[in-house]
Amino acid sequence: MSNNSILVIGGGFSGLTAALEAAEVGHEVYIVEQEPYLGGRVAQLKHYFPKLCPPTCGLEINFQRIRKNPRVKQFTMAQVTQVTGGPGNYEAKIKVKPRFVNSNCTACDKCVEVCPVERDSDYDFGMGKTKAIYRPHLMSFPMRYVIDDQVCEGSSCAKCVDACEYQAIDLDEKEREFTLNVGSIIVATGWKPYDVSKLTNLGGGQIPNVISNMQLERLAAPAGPTDGQVLRPSDGKEPKRIAFVQCAGSRDQNHLDYCSYICCMASLKHCTYIREQYPDAEVVIYYIDLRAPGRYENFLSKIQQDEKVQMVKGKVAKITEDTATGDLVVTAEDIMGGVKKEEKFDLVVLATGMQPSISIDGLAVEVPRDESGFITGGEEKGIFPVGCAKMPLDVMTSAETATGGALNAIQTVRR
Repeated sequence: MSNNSILVIGGGFSGLTAALEAAEVGHEVYIVEQEPYLGGRVAQLKHYFPKLCPPTCGLEINFQRIRKNPRVKQFTMAQVTQVTGGPGNYEAKIKVKPRFVNSNCTACDKCVEVCPVERDSDYDFGMGKTKAIYRPHLMSFPMRYVIDDQVCEGSSCAKCVDACEYQAIDLDEKEREFTLNVGSIIVATGWKPYDVSKLTNLGGGQIPNVISNMQLERLAAPAGPTDGQVLRPSDGKEPKRIAFVQCAGSRDQNHLDYCSYICCMASLKHCTYIREQYPDAEVVIYYIDLRAPGRYENFLSKIQQDEKVQMVKGKVAKITEDTATGDLVVTAEDIMGGVKKEEKFDLVVLATGMQPSISIDGLAVEVPRDESGFITGGEEKGIFPVGCAKMPLDVMTSAETATGGALNAIQTVRR
């Protein structure tokens, strides 16, 4: 394996962009992704900025580019466990977990039809269900099913094996390890939503009708757990009054002490989901400051002109539940009005921040990081952070950093 090759850790939008930029100018690239599919967080969205288009278009273009480019090798359900060496000559040990479904799979769904075991869907943030054998999502790449061995009954059941006409299921598949020799490394490990269960005063993880911004994305997505209908988790009712709590756990020394940059725009985008679906619904956004950088300011102005959307400058102190109805009581300050008040809502959305995945999962590569876990250096070693491994970013800017990271990685191996 040539030292002109490049390792990309993470197969989300940034990782895909960096990998393809490098591969299409002649470099062998290896993508190592811990999930059973490529696409990362973007695959979970209904729409993304700046055009408010579904992510399927951008992702499918990249998947087609991967299919047509033999220089790109991808490993899903895989992790980098150790890295040794230096710029131009790195050795990376890779561990691949068993998928139990091989490339014979045609995604015919017959295995799912006979599987007797259900599991909570982590892709839908626990709001939906899948069988123990499942397709990660509607347009997952690779388009191949996977078995959750934590809930699968294995050979004592094996109904999926009997149902499969293509010998695609191997319940005895084992974990495997191998080593890659590469010249440079791109870290595109992405982000995770902040854990709402830590926001006890806001009812996170405790009150059913208090959800996170990413949970709202999945509810609004056509292939989500409610087929695109934004409904209350507790009873499936259509919400008439919805509150957004900005900076939920952000800019707070007890949680995330930084601003995640995109949460304001995400909530404004979510307003469009709700207003399109429920023209009479009322929305209240509680905020500390609103960030709408550059051209996004026009989008903010558009939402502000909506008579059904009210923006209240003030911090939410607590959220409680009326257990008889499932309604929510939000206690918040209104700085401009100079009052503290309580208001009732059917649904509350917590705009949680972006936490670098490596602050939770760790990273096998030694690179400098700030106190929040974002990577702040490594370039002198031929290691280049991109996307939200570097800082909180939107999709467009993440792709820009990925292109820059690919160029730097190419320069390292060519030197």
